[in-house]
Amino acid sequence: MYAVIKTGGKQYRVAAGEKIKVEQIAADVGQEIVIDQVLAVGNGAELKVGTPLVSGASVKATVVAHGKHDKVRIFKMRRRKHYQKRQGHRQQFTELQIASIQA
Repeated sequence: MYAVIKTGGKQYRVAAGEKIKVEQIAADVGQEIVIDQVLAVGNGAELKVGTPLVSGASVKATVVAHGKHDKVRIFKMRRRKHYQKRQGHRQQFTELQIASIQA
């Protein structure tokens, strides 16, 4: 059984027992959260698609850790203008362990 969930402006295909990294969620490590924005639920050949959300469906997950992704380096340059700008960014994430899917 799998589900397509929406969190942090992105969509993820998840199944029970998986670990995923999502945009940072304000929750403590070890806390159980419920994601109720479920766009689709599939079980074998059966697929239930919401309009836009599947009613009554939810995904339970446990917060495993918080962290930062690898640094993304931004370099801007204008040729012949003596302009160079360097910038870096590290996006924060929350790692979730998917516990169960209710459809």
